Amino acid sequence: MMNDFSPIDAELGNRFTLHLFAINTDVTSAQAKTLWLDIAARYNETQRAYHSLRHIQQLFVQFDKINHKLSEPHLIALALYYHDVIYNPTRSDNELKSAAYAIDQLKCYLNEEQCQTIHALIMMTASHQLAELADNDKSSDAAYLLDMDLSILGASWSEYEQYAHAVRQEYAHIPAMDYRAGRITVLERLLAHAQLYLTKYYYERLEMQARENIAREIRFLRASE
Repeated sequence: MMNDFSPIDAELGNRFTLHLFAINTDVTSAQAKTLWLDIAARYNETQRAYHSLRHIQQLFVQFDKINHKLSEPHLIALALYYHDVIYNPTRSDNELKSAAYAIDQLKCYLNEEQCQTIHALIMMTASHQLAELADNDKSSDAAYLLDMDLSILGASWSEYEQYAHAVRQEYAHIPAMDYRAGRITVLERLLAHAQLYLTKYYYERLEMQARENIAREIRFLRASE
């Protein structure tokens, strides 16, 4: 039952159904509900502190701001729902497994090209680098998806701090010293990029704040050594 979940789950479930219906009007309510309940159960798994439904909700706050810029907003929405559907902090193949799982779940409702696009979009979230897609519109959509996924980096410091704490919770199995070293490496690689955000929209709004947040976390981690 949809109301067995929280209000966040219900809102996101309704959104999921609307986006799926927009692509395939032959999908039944029961089919959409089954797909959604599976997604919700996975994002509510206990090992998730950051990669939870709250992350998906935050992405759709961003989606509502830029969906008019997308050529295929409904496909982007489905990719957002499935991009972290498989998540095990001890593994490095979560995106690959999520992409495969998404196609397995959606192949009965989407055509082959749509499935290939969603698979490619999810795989791009592993490196946050644009892969070659069929046309410029798809590449533009992919850039927005990747920027949405990194939008938390450019949030206010209080929100960023909560994000950083949640990430640490997910990696609680790693000793503090090892975590600090690994996290600093990841953050310094981000700062080394010429720009964090691929679209003008996100670059102008979040780039400076994101770099300040990342540098601040690095200073905090170094001070904890």
